[in-house]
Amino acid sequence: MDINNLSGKRVLVFGSGISGEAASRLLLEKGASVVLYDGNDKLDAKKIRREIVAECSGDAPLQIVLGAFPEEILEEIALTVMSPGVPTDLPVVEKMRQKGIPVWGEVELAYAAGKGDVLAITGTNGKTTTTSLLGEIMRNAADHVFVVGNIGTPYTDIAPETDKDSVIVAEMSSFQLETIHSFCPKVSAILNITPDHLNRHHTMEAYIAAKERIAENQTENETCVLNYEDEVLRGFGENLKPQVLYFSSRRKLERGVYLEDGWIICRIDERIPVCRTDELQILGTHNYENAMAAVAMAYAYGVPMDTIRKTLKEFKGVAHRIEFVAEKNGVAYYNDSKGTNPDAAIRGIQAMNRPTVLIGGGYDKDSAYDEWIQAFDGKVKKLVLLGATREKIAECAEKNGFHEIVLADTFEEAFEKCVEYAQPGDAVLLSPACASWGMFKNYEERGDKFRELVNQL
Repeated sequence: MDINNLSGKRVLVFGSGISGEAASRLLLEKGASVVLYDGNDKLDAKKIRREIVAECSGDAPLQIVLGAFPEEILEEIALTVMSPGVPTDLPVVEKMRQKGIPVWGEVELAYAAGKGDVLAITGTNGKTTTTSLLGEIMRNAADHVFVVGNIGTPYTDIAPETDKDSVIVAEMSSFQLETIHSFCPKVSAILNITPDHLNRHHTMEAYIAAKERIAENQTENETCVLNYEDEVLRGFGENLKPQVLYFSSRRKLERGVYLEDGWIICRIDERIPVCRTDELQILGTHNYENAMAAVAMAYAYGVPMDTIRKTLKEFKGVAHRIEFVAEKNGVAYYNDSKGTNPDAAIRGIQAMNRPTVLIGGGYDKDSAYDEWIQAFDGKVKKLVLLGATREKIAECAEKNGFHEIVLADTFEEAFEKCVEYAQPGDAVLLSPACASWGMFKNYEERGDKFRELVNQL
């Protein structure tokens, strides 16, 4: 499918939201006739249209369909663009494939329409921090840099602005990687793989396969950065076409980026001390791993080490990821709303150096919580649970010998209970190990609410 040959052709965008609207705008700019479909019939079609065509002509060829899917559309469309939130194994999507209709994702559409080099990052945890840090490094090294993807700005929104000198730093989710075809980053990275989104992917094997697709189109001229301490990724790197660079927080590497005696060392062409970990403003081994991944990606792309080093020392981290909010009445409050799965939430606990009252629970992604509970390791004095998973987590905690559990019906009630139980010298940590859906639109809204409640104390 030639992205520049869509004039007058009917294209289906499956799923609204930020990605669907951005994809629709790009397709309209390319001259396509767009059908935007969403199964939620409670959405406001007029509002969606206004948001899409505000930057296009008012009479743009845009049809919005809500509710039941009209299968007769399949006879008319030349291409389908899936929003990342829509499962790709729906029967209607399978029908599209059977009819020979190309099924792309929003990322594939943007890549086909855009120009420049892509530096792409995936992994279960650490994507946002690594993408933000690499974005800052590249902004200090190049003139035309965009930071896009799962981090907030849809790739399709900026694709028309890119040129041959652009650098696109992209955070890629497994949902986005499921629907790529030609997408090929100049440098890719997979930070780690632990169980997540099994309600969508169904098996761990399918989840791993989606993540690993980030490197499938790369050649010997590109680079893939992998975590040596992740067994799945260490094995994956053995048979890749692109050049492989590992990073490690536990051992020296013959070639790659690693920790040694409190230093980050880059050893590719020569051994270069990058900086000491105590010079960084982000805490914890997991953040040192994120920093090492960003160093490896930037250096592989050709960024001078002085630029990398300076940016590393200045980088302050990202909101909602073990973010210190305030100290009130001797209690430190930390917002780790981005801890949306057990592995991420374990890292939140490991970063705490005080007795901790912990808020957990939320939407059920079919996760197991045993390792998270076991990671409490005497630090957690009280676990306050809410959301759809509260009984499941409470049962898991009891089974693992942790009994200091309180259930709350609302987020506000959970916060009030934390304030009640926390003593001077303690910490209150929002690190839910679950997604926010059902109570909040996203983890950012949940973290913002936590901040607001803290600041009202």
